[in-house]
Amino acid sequence: METFELASLLVRQGSEEWPVSFERARLFVIQQYGTFSWYIELDGMQQEALLRRFAESLDIDVSVQAVTVGGKSLSGDGFFHPNPQKRAAAVRGQGELGGYH
Repeated sequence: METFELASLLVRQGSEEWPVSFERARLFVIQQYGTFSWYIELDGMQQEALLRRFAESLDIDVSVQAVTVGGKSLSGDGFFHPNPQKRAAAVRGQGELGGYH
């Protein structure tokens, strides 16, 4: 498993997009037994309206664009899972992670 600290994250859904503000964001990439998966953990989110929006919706599919602390640009599609009570969220990746290889 590889872990990347994120410097920035942009979340898109349809024609809407949100630059996400956070205290800490980490991208985890897992390659195991011939499978590839990835997810992002977000802590200390200040955007309560964004967390509520996804908590109250069945439509949680998103596209993300991330930049690591080291300057690597990554992008992919996934599902946004908010945790408004803890001001946190996770994005579970679906498929490819552009810019990883």
